[in-house]
Amino acid sequence: MAPDMPIPALKTPHLPLVQQDPWLTPYEPTLRRRLARLTQRLDEIKAGWGSLSKFASFHQQMGMNYDSRRRGFWFREWAPAAQALSLIGDFNNWDRQTTPLTRNENGVWEVFLPDKEYKDRLTHGSRFKVHVQTAHGAKDRLPATLHRAVQDEHTHDFAGQLWRPETPFVWTDQKFRISNSVKEPLIYEAHVGMATEEWRVGTYREFADNVLPRIQAGGYNCVQLMAVMEHPYYGSFGYHVANFFAASSRFGTPEDLKYLINEAHLRGIAVLLDIVHSHAVKNEAEGLADFDGSGNQYFHAGPRGNHPGWDSKLFNYGKPEVQCFLLSNLRYWLEEYHFDGFRFDGVTSMLYHHHGEGVAFVSYEQYFGPEADEDAILYMQLATTLVHEIKKGALLIAEDMSGLPGLCRPIAEGGIGFDYRLGMGIPDYWIKLLKHTPDEAWNLHDLWHVLTNRRAGEKTVAYAESHDQALVGDKTLSHWLLDRAIYEHMQAADPDPIAERGIALHKLIRLLTLSLGGEAYLNFIGNEFGHPEWVDFPREGNDWSYQFARRQWSLANNPDLKFQQLLAFDHAQLALARKHHLLASSAAHQLNIDSTNQVLVFERGGLLFVFNFHVSRSVPDYHFFVPKAGRYRVLLSTDAPEFGGHNRIDTSLTYETFEEEGLEKLSLYVTNRTALVLTRVG
Repeated sequence: MAPDMPIPALKTPHLPLVQQDPWLTPYEPTLRRRLARLTQRLDEIKAGWGSLSKFASFHQQMGMNYDSRRRGFWFREWAPAAQALSLIGDFNNWDRQTTPLTRNENGVWEVFLPDKEYKDRLTHGSRFKVHVQTAHGAKDRLPATLHRAVQDEHTHDFAGQLWRPETPFVWTDQKFRISNSVKEPLIYEAHVGMATEEWRVGTYREFADNVLPRIQAGGYNCVQLMAVMEHPYYGSFGYHVANFFAASSRFGTPEDLKYLINEAHLRGIAVLLDIVHSHAVKNEAEGLADFDGSGNQYFHAGPRGNHPGWDSKLFNYGKPEVQCFLLSNLRYWLEEYHFDGFRFDGVTSMLYHHHGEGVAFVSYEQYFGPEADEDAILYMQLATTLVHEIKKGALLIAEDMSGLPGLCRPIAEGGIGFDYRLGMGIPDYWIKLLKHTPDEAWNLHDLWHVLTNRRAGEKTVAYAESHDQALVGDKTLSHWLLDRAIYEHMQAADPDPIAERGIALHKLIRLLTLSLGGEAYLNFIGNEFGHPEWVDFPREGNDWSYQFARRQWSLANNPDLKFQQLLAFDHAQLALARKHHLLASSAAHQLNIDSTNQVLVFERGGLLFVFNFHVSRSVPDYHFFVPKAGRYRVLLSTDAPEFGGHNRIDTSLTYETFEEEGLEKLSLYVTNRTALVLTRVG
């Protein structure tokens, strides 16, 4: 992506981001303007609110909040262009005339509901909405900061629900510290609803009791939860959010979600929320669209307010009230539910006016030119500042495919403040390779480049596949590799060559991605054992079937199937990574690429990795350079029988270096479609 020009000479003092990457020198004025704008905005917030965290208190002021001093509920709604608002619900027989709100000078409408009048009518479980009259008509709407939305099983209509259980949830996770449990993130991406094997929607408690033990046993230290924010259409995978402050009621109660997170913390597992601030559902009945009739309350007016590819609404990040709303949303999930950080969805869409639609990022000018959305960049800087201020050690992951320099560097250095970026090019590469290139034509130089091509100083989450690759219309890696054999030849004793090839490459792809691709690692639920099918949620096109919106855990539990062998390998590779702090190690050092024998050798974290991708050739006396003389032993072999291999490697042997052509070398039996990991023992 570097322009065709001489590298500019550095002048001091420069921002640390520019010091590290001299190609950024022409754009340092833009970086400094962004930093200055953030400083100015923080000063404005401090002057008006006292602090950034106090500014992020929209949820404490708006919606239904109990006033213990005055003994009653305040209901408030920000709707500056509305003509009238009234609160409706089962407490007043849904009468739109009974409980009007009064407007103040800030465009906030409010009403006080004293206990002496409403104590027996406005109770735990009461349902309510807000009726909004605008210049274009009147509609019953769900409040913007609603904490719980429930759907009527007969009418399918959503309503707000007052949630005040007599016994509040008691947290017992006080000893959990993110920094102690998650030194190198091993992330398990999961969807609660599809986490049961039955053909239905799973629950928070089922996930906590049945899936968390699997995650812990597998060696993962983070679980990343999708589709928690309430969304009216289950098939949207949670990405068309309507109620930003409501945990989806289709999976259970708020206490159930808290139970899940508390149990995760007791197991030493951090919980990340897949947060969607990049867009919102366009539904008016359930969401925020045209709430006050202005057309531009939370979102941009006109075409700019509509995402061209996602059929959704786009926030106006430059509006102070929208900043307040979204920042408060982050604070709410951190404090109310004890989440440990966020995976920000759709960051590329936020960063640029073109939203990354059909754009190839080939020059630095694209990051800092007129297509960059400076309001969105300011919002993300505010967001990362707030999260790190509220929760020490919180993890922030950005889903960005543009490669924006500094996205995952501290703000003071000229960055945006995220901790990790998703290595989105890695899974795309694997899928493209499996689709279009026969095994014997794999280019190891290209493979090395894709897996190591990341910005220095900015941490990457490596993954072979996520939910994106599993969605209907595509297939998981295991499905691409095994095809029909995944249904017909997965008995452990079945020697089917297609299944054998698929099992071998599945292990190599995942180990190479883990060891080479980043400073964190992610796996999507079930893919650790090669789950046999794609993901497709109930919809009209599949007769509302749950067949592909579930996880078949029984396959991994069955010792007679190869799925359990893949699971055993996943456990082993993560145990190796944890024990040797692989992801915290510096970048890998390439030792050998042999295109003739399809052998790749590299060193990372003091470990030697030897991959043979050849379709048939095994080399009995393969010599290769090692950086340190001594004796080496095998820690992990993908060819081990417990992983579905042929047991061609004797892992009890010790290998001693020898001098050849003035270099220290090792000699190994390098079998085809096998990876070995070795360590120096003396």
